[in-house]
Formats: sequence, structure tokens, C-alpha cells
Amino acid sequence: MEIVLIIPIILSFIFGLVTFPKWIKKCHEIGLLWNDMNKYGHPKNVASSGGIVVVMSFILGVLFYIAIRTFILGSFNGIDLKIFSLISVILMLALIGLTDDLLGWKNRGLSAKTRLVLAFLASIPLVVINAGNHMVYVPFLGSISLGLLYPLIIIPLGVAGASTTYNFLAGFNGLEAGQGIIIISFLSFISYATGSPWLGLIGLIMVAALIAFYIFNRFPARVFPGDVLTYPIGALIAGMAILGNFEKIAMFIFIPYILETVLKSRGGLKKHSFGIPSKDGGLEKPYEKIYGLTHVAIQILSKIKNKVYERDITHFIFVFQIIICLIALILFGGSIIS
Repeated sequence: MEIVLIIPIILSFIFGLVTFPKWIKKCHEIGLLWNDMNKYGHPKNVASSGGIVVVMSFILGVLFYIAIRTFILGSFNGIDLKIFSLISVILMLALIGLTDDLLGWKNRGLSAKTRLVLAFLASIPLVVINAGNHMVYVPFLGSISLGLLYPLIIIPLGVAGASTTYNFLAGFNGLEAGQGIIIISFLSFISYATGSPWLGLIGLIMVAALIAFYIFNRFPARVFPGDVLTYPIGALIAGMAILGNFEKIAMFIFIPYILETVLKSRGGLKKHSFGIPSKDGGLEKPYEKIYGLTHVAIQILSKIKNKVYERDITHFIFVFQIIICLIALILFGGSIIS
């Protein structure tokens, strides 16, 4: 009977695949378009905030999954409370992201302080159910219980940190969606391997929605994700780590975003990731110094080939992320198997 659980994944993908062309068409009709900053002349011809459709696809798939658990498998239990808490966090972050999109990044959108405060508040659904395992391993001290410090401090920090920093490594066709596919697919595998198959399925439902989005977001993009996608993706990564009790692994595979945050901090979080586009589609570094992994990619690739293109940079970061995931398997393989 559990073969029916693949239906929510397929439903999430099909809903996105059917809906995105309609969203793109409507955005062009009403002028809800954004500039493609890595194209020469920065043409304003790409549909905005496609993350709305991704979140809708995801929620639809998750609710269908809960319906299957309830009416077919007859297994409605405490897991469903965790699922509803997780999707509540994601919906709250989606609303925050959409607000930021509507205000516009060129107008600075929500202030950094406001985004952080709202992201902390968005973690409340996971806090009130006391999600996660309060036992953590501390070098030289062994396993210790954090007690109330875990739900009151660790969970808000994890959700706010992941949701806001996931937005830093962005701005290239297919980058945010592709990274989400790689990371959440890996965490879904970890969920299955560590005894939380339900959590792995939740992750795969999002992966299916992201694959549908990637078809329209890859180079040359017809729709952009917006913060309405990046905030929820970061929140889902944090939520999976908390509910699956594999925070160390999630933190490790988040290394590209930690590096991005450090590099962005060098510029006071005001330097953009975009390159300087030329007429032939090539990209050059926008600053003398490095303020992000996309700048690192441009610099390294420019030493290997004559012209660096947007797809090169996106694929470079994908490869880097996959390598990080493979290293995580080597480092944490023992704990995953056990």
C-alpha cells in the first residue's frame, strides 16, 4: 500500500509544471517582471516571484500525503503534528519573502533587522511543539542536554540563520533551485537512512516542486524565484535538520552558505553577487575583491577558459555543493549507518 506515497511527489511536480507557464504569462500581462542582471543591458523580461508556485506545489503535495496517511494507511499520529508545524514555518517564511519581493530589493525591501526578527518569529511552530532532540555532543564533554535552551534558542537560531543566509547565494539562472534540489535530496536520503522516512518524503515533495521550477528557471530563465522561495527553502533545510536530529550534517553541507555569509560580510552585506555582463554573454568580476562564491567562481574559471558564462558559474557552485555532500557522507557515514 505504501507505493501510493509516491503520488504526492508526482502531484507536486505536475502541479508546478502546469502552473508555471500560466504564472509566467500572467506576469508578462500585468508587467510583474524583473531585470535579468547577468544579461547585457539588464533586460526586464523575467517573471517574478515564481517561488509562490513552488510553495503551493509543495503544500499541495504534503497535504495529499497527510490525506493518504489518514484515510488509506490509517496512521495519523504525532508525526502529523510535526508536519503541520513544519509547513506553518514554511508558509510564514514564504509570506515574509513575498513581502520582501513586493517592496523590491532595489528599494532595499525589508531591513536586515526586520527580516531577522520575522524569521525568528516564524520558528515558533517548531518551538511550541518542542521539536528535535535536546541532546548535543560537545567535544571533551560528551553528550549533554540543552533542556529549554534548545527550543528557545537553537531552533530560532537555526530557522532564522538558514532562511536568511540561503538568500545570499543567489542571482544566477537556476542557482537557487538547483542548490535546493541538491541539498534537500541529500537531506531526504539522510532522513531515510536515519529512520525518518516520513521526513525524507516531505523533502522529496519539495524536490519535485523545485525540479518543475528549474525547468523554467534554468538558463535562460523565464521566471525568477524571489525571496518567497529562498526563505522557505532555507527554513525547510533547518526544519529537516531539527526534526531528523542531524544538525551536524546539515550544518556541514551548509558550508557554501557559511562561506558566502563570511564573504558578503566583508562588504557589509551590500555587495551583489551579479557579474558584469558583456554583449557576447560573458561575465566578469564586478569588484576587485571577492564578496561571494560567484565571484570566486568567475575568478577561478577565468583562469581555465577564455570566457566565463552564467551557466559555468552556476554549474561550478553545483559541483562544489555535491563535493561537500560527498565529504559529509565520508565524515558522518558511520553515524548515518548506525
